[in-house]
Amino acid sequence: MTVLKGLGIWALAAALVWAAPATAQQAADAVAPEIASGVEARVVVKAGRQMVAAANPLAAEAGLEMLRAGGSAADALVAVQTVLGLVEPQSSGIGGGAFLVWYDAESGEVTTFDGRETAPMAATPELFLDEKGEPLAFFDAVIGGRSVGTPGVVRLMEKVQKAHGKLNWAQTLQPAIGLAKQGFEVSPRLNALLAEDRGKLNEEAAARAYFYNAEGEPLPVGTLLKNPEYAKTLTMLADEGADAFYEGAIAEAIVEAVKAHEENPGLLDMNDLAAYEAKERPAVCQPYRGYEVCGMGPPSSGALTVGQILGMVSHFDLGASGGALGPDDPQSWRIIGDATRLAFADRGLYMADSDFVDMPKGLLNEAYLAERAALIRRDTALGEDEVKPGTPPWDEAELRLPGIELEQPSTSHFVIVDADGNVASMTTSIENAFGSRQMAAGFLLNNQLTDFSFRPTSDGQAVANRVEPGKRPRSSMSPTIILKDGKPAYALGSPGGSNIIPYVAKTVIALVDWEMDIQEAISLPNLTNRFGRYDLEAGTGAETLAEDLSALGFNVNITDLTSGIHGVAFMPEGLEGGADPRREGVAVGD
Repeated sequence: MTVLKGLGIWALAAALVWAAPATAQQAADAVAPEIASGVEARVVVKAGRQMVAAANPLAAEAGLEMLRAGGSAADALVAVQTVLGLVEPQSSGIGGGAFLVWYDAESGEVTTFDGRETAPMAATPELFLDEKGEPLAFFDAVIGGRSVGTPGVVRLMEKVQKAHGKLNWAQTLQPAIGLAKQGFEVSPRLNALLAEDRGKLNEEAAARAYFYNAEGEPLPVGTLLKNPEYAKTLTMLADEGADAFYEGAIAEAIVEAVKAHEENPGLLDMNDLAAYEAKERPAVCQPYRGYEVCGMGPPSSGALTVGQILGMVSHFDLGASGGALGPDDPQSWRIIGDATRLAFADRGLYMADSDFVDMPKGLLNEAYLAERAALIRRDTALGEDEVKPGTPPWDEAELRLPGIELEQPSTSHFVIVDADGNVASMTTSIENAFGSRQMAAGFLLNNQLTDFSFRPTSDGQAVANRVEPGKRPRSSMSPTIILKDGKPAYALGSPGGSNIIPYVAKTVIALVDWEMDIQEAISLPNLTNRFGRYDLEAGTGAETLAEDLSALGFNVNITDLTSGIHGVAFMPEGLEGGADPRREGVAVGD
């Protein structure tokens, strides 16, 4: 087995260099042409005290506007999310859910906010079974009202802004209101996704009227798209607060869209909306080479699974210098890949909404992870029969079996740092591209209920992530804040379905072990192995590892791996931001 020489994957990432845009509009102009053809070159963006890294230049600029007005990261969060829901509607919005990791500069504490959707109280474990008791085909479950859970983003935004905001709530909604009235230009990415979703989105009347022209074609790139209904909805929120979303006309429009679908009506009702609560929860933190990697616990599997991967990898020297393994060495990726497989085995068996399911208390136990790491202290890949869930200590979990769920990669992530040093790292989603394809009051509704296991039992035993009334479906969203000596060192996250977990783990390893800057780490080609197949990102230096990884015993597949990692690094001289070149995002700051 040979270490790659020449233009290895690290060298390829480092070679991707361009002049960082000074403004979000310049970023939009620079990014758009390259997105369609592949990964384009970027260098890290620098700022002094405050920064926003988000998946769309207009959203990033809206967040920076709030910071420049004296607002906090909590104020900017509302502006970023509501603009993203307008300009990047395929990925997130107020009809969906989110997880937030928050660092409070005054107290030095990290906490998390859970705005995940909940299943309707009328839902049963058989929600996604057909009349024969078999799981529905994925899109038969998704399209329509059946897949829609109670949206949580608006309650999350209100809860965080009330606790940590400086500006008036109504002020934080003005950028999105103005943009919805004035219109925004359809981007190349949105146009391409609209074309790709023909046969689904354009079959739903409200979505067809908004996203397609009279001939049924996707709105062309550059079309000025206005959304007066969304502006009206946000104006009601500005005037009345989040209650306007969960009660009254907006709630009625949501329920009508869910229940009126002719072929696939859902169960969500007004009582579900009125009862929704965003929850503050303790962060889950895992030590890694002198850092604390903090993220979102259940109902997200993100922090636990990323933490398990890092805990196993910590027993190997992956560093880029000396005699250590580096990013171009296939043995590094063998270790990372098999650690990911073992972590996903535990994830599938144990992890779910801990408000409903007792879970092992020792999934991040040091001795347990050392035991799991010992399984990969070898020279070749683990065989399929060797990748099994472990038995963590203090195991009080109910006996569970892995289920069938098809988490999809249409999500968004952003990071905000304000002048006081507060940090917001938030991953937000409507699940599949364009969610359930149902529109209400100017926004798309999620299909997050399909993140539950479709099959609730196996051989008479319950699946942890089965549907239950009021339960939150398991997620892979992994918003992350990394501390060094109690202070923020990095903040990051990504969309990507269950690939979010290896995307985030890869980026952490690139930052800590391989000493890349935040943009280099984000741009590094993606390699993911969740369930045995090693996916290598097409068109990147990752392809050069295919032969060696195959020789190590992996089933290798070359495929698109469109992450959307956004992050900020905290350096002695200020902030450095990075945005994933695979999407339209940017980092901007002062």
